[in-house]
Amino acid sequence: MEIKLRQENVNDFESVFQLIEKAFEKEEYSDHKEQFLVERLRKSNVFIPELSIVAELEGEIVGHILFTKLKIVNDADSFESLALAPVSVLPEFQGKGIGAKLILYGHEVAKELGYKSIILLGHQDYYPRFGYELCEKYNIKMPFDVPAENCLAIALTENGLKGISGEVVYPKEFFE
Repeated sequence: MEIKLRQENVNDFESVFQLIEKAFEKEEYSDHKEQFLVERLRKSNVFIPELSIVAELEGEIVGHILFTKLKIVNDADSFESLALAPVSVLPEFQGKGIGAKLILYGHEVAKELGYKSIILLGHQDYYPRFGYELCEKYNIKMPFDVPAENCLAIALTENGLKGISGEVVYPKEFFE
């Protein structure tokens, strides 16, 4: 199975919308509106085209991942980071390593673009294999009430989270 990873383009939008809808259709911890979030984020000032990535198999888009800008803010400082949300794989292709490929490739692109960290809300059994750790280790808090084990962060560079603490400030598009 040869998966091709590339930056999403305008011609992919409809396929990606349908893919995200199908990927989250049966997900228990979902509002089933992730596809609309991606549409809002694409039109926002936190969107980074290079970090909207698709996975193709024989010309068909089977996966998508999006990283957007966010901030971590405390009383003294504000730090730039990225949000990973969402990562989507068509149900019939889940469990085949496509999500992992998207995450690892996304990490590399983000690092090349100069980003030092990523924050996410996700499955505590999935993301640690990529190096994600609990946000609370860094005294990073989410702006809403969620279980600590689902609030995860990764440093993309050595010391990428050193000296960073505070509350995550998601772009307004996450709440519309």
